Amino acid sequence: MNFEDAAMTLPPSLCSGPIAIHWFRRDLRWQDNRALHAALQSDLPVVPIFIFDRHILERLEGPEDRRVQFLHDRLDQLRLHVQGWSDVWVVHSTPEEVMTALAEQADVKAVYANEDYEPYAVKRDHKVANFWEERGVPFHRFKDHVIKAPGEVLKPDGTPYTVFTPFSRRWQAEVRADDVAPAPSEHHLGNLHRFSAPPTPALTDLGFSAIKVSFPDPHIDAKVLASYAERRDLPAISGTSRISVHLRFGTLSVREAYAQGIKHSDKWVTELVWREFYQAIMAAFPHSMESAFKPAYDRVPWRHDGEQFEAWKEGQTGYPLVDAGMRELKHTGFMHNRVRMVVASFLCKHLLLDWRLGERHFAAQLLDFELASNVGGWQWAAGTGCDAAPYFRVFNPTSQWTKFDPKSDYVRRWVPEFESLSYARPIVDHAFARQRAIDTYKQALTSE
Repeated sequence: MNFEDAAMTLPPSLCSGPIAIHWFRRDLRWQDNRALHAALQSDLPVVPIFIFDRHILERLEGPEDRRVQFLHDRLDQLRLHVQGWSDVWVVHSTPEEVMTALAEQADVKAVYANEDYEPYAVKRDHKVANFWEERGVPFHRFKDHVIKAPGEVLKPDGTPYTVFTPFSRRWQAEVRADDVAPAPSEHHLGNLHRFSAPPTPALTDLGFSAIKVSFPDPHIDAKVLASYAERRDLPAISGTSRISVHLRFGTLSVREAYAQGIKHSDKWVTELVWREFYQAIMAAFPHSMESAFKPAYDRVPWRHDGEQFEAWKEGQTGYPLVDAGMRELKHTGFMHNRVRMVVASFLCKHLLLDWRLGERHFAAQLLDFELASNVGGWQWAAGTGCDAAPYFRVFNPTSQWTKFDPKSDYVRRWVPEFESLSYARPIVDHAFARQRAIDTYKQALTSE
């Protein structure tokens, strides 16, 4: 990441006096935003900015991406909220270009942002911090999209947890009032800088096409939480909160999510802790984002079968629950969590295809894609990760179907032909695939 001469011109109203910058990233909300709240308390007029980062967008498959559409829609909502007296400067560029332009053309006194723990973000923020430090400008960062940041919940000996249950116990024991106290940023929006910015870049200017997609509401339904423990594994019903995309992009505060969970569902809080466990694993063991957490599992000789991989992606495996999940993903960008476990296990164990293939496919398709949770879930299913399902545990996709979709309502919704002769025949026999997986893993793990 190199900082070069500014290749853009700032809106003139940004250059009229001393300002503080709030850099929106994965915190796209005016309310309960810690970095924004701190900026608004700084006695400087605050300019909110958002960068459609070319470094990130160029890695997306495009041209239709639900997440880019979601971001675009949300930014329109943010701008509309302050229309007439302030704005959000939305730019399609790189952090290097934007920071250089701000340093050269505006009187920036401080930059505020919320922390992000993904590998690219860590490297980016380190270089941005150095850039501003060289100019005598502080770059303030705040814990916002987690309750406990990576490194805060450790074993008594100071090392990171790699097993979920003891991590969860300690996490819950160590949550303090200041961890979950809301930051009332919405009460201080009068301290935003009075300015107007150019229109948000069109999706076509970003290299994407507009798509029609229905996004879940960022509202947490107390009734759903109250029955969450009993209904969360049933994909045919609305038994889950569907707020994962809002936690991913920060359109809902994790502190609000925690507050609702504490009131209504301990089990739901546990799911929030899983999210934070995987964030901690990512930060402490960054190698696990690309290779097996347990190095011995890198010896598993994954098969190479493009035809079976395509059948899995298209929901044509001949296993109704697997196919229903993959078709739901393709058409909506969402998949029920129980079904995610089944389809992931099927790819890694039944087909013996590399978990990274599935992880990357989910990364391209999921509206709520979050690197740490996605990799963590895939390594769990493959048996290669920390606290993972053991290699000899192989989900039976048929028994999972009869147990969690007993009336076939979910399967029928996505695989209406499953009872007809036109439905695909199973691409692999379960008993054969199960034994092949167990034998292959065992041999790999016992070899020198």
